[in-house]
Amino acid sequence: MAVKMRLSRKGRKKAPFYHIVVADARSPRDGKFIEKLGTYNPMTKPATIEIDRNAAYDWLVKGAQPTDTVKAILRFKGVYYKKHLMRGVNKGAMTTEQADILWQQWIDAKENNIESRRQQTKAEEEAFRVMVSGTAKQKVIVADEETKDAAHAFRADSEKVAEVAEDVVVEAPAVVVETVAEVQSSVEEVVAEVVETPVEVVEEIVAEVMETPAEEVAEVAETPAEVVEEVVAEVAETPSEVVAEVTEAVAEVETPEAPEATDETKEDSSEKAE
Repeated sequence: MAVKMRLSRKGRKKAPFYHIVVADARSPRDGKFIEKLGTYNPMTKPATIEIDRNAAYDWLVKGAQPTDTVKAILRFKGVYYKKHLMRGVNKGAMTTEQADILWQQWIDAKENNIESRRQQTKAEEEAFRVMVSGTAKQKVIVADEETKDAAHAFRADSEKVAEVAEDVVVEAPAVVVETVAEVQSSVEEVVAEVVETPVEVVEEIVAEVMETPAEEVAEVAETPAEVVEEVVAEVAETPSEVVAEVTEAVAEVETPEAPEATDETKEDSSEKAE
């Protein structure tokens, strides 16, 4: 399978942005890829290139074939220079540490050169803007004598205010210290009162509680006996009275009184006798 290192286009119309990828030669330009190595933006000046140099070197050693644009990018970023140094290491001309030092120095010099080009581009853009738009004129304020006098008076007043503020700031800590001391003393007095008061209150409450239950218990102990005796006496007396009342009622029912004779009854009886 032929593996190529190429660009995959992204971005919108007339604003291209590319991904540097490793892909199969048979896959489409913007299709599947094996690994993404970095990005390439040609719209900036200088072009913005971000790439994993070590990964690109590994694929280059494995035999991946870069396109012309990717080959130029790899040369620009020092991948081919690393390949050249590693060839010297393989031949015994230098050690790996020496090759890494030379390669890092080359990269630092290249990055400094790119940064200087960026600064130069910014300076050119600023000069072009000034040439087209020009520089804004600074307004010159002409003040009369009255305005100058008012400005001087304002400055003098501001200096006085600053001095007074400094005095207040110097005196303020002493006042704060005194206030803090007073507050602390008040807090200590309150704490002392709070510490002493609960003991007395608790002692009084305990004394009341210890005295009260004995009296109540004595009353409760005496009361049931009296109540029981009264109830027993009432129950003992009540049945005889009830029995007497019932007996009288029964006697009255059994022996009713004879009705008194009326005048008419007496006359009838007398006639019968005659």
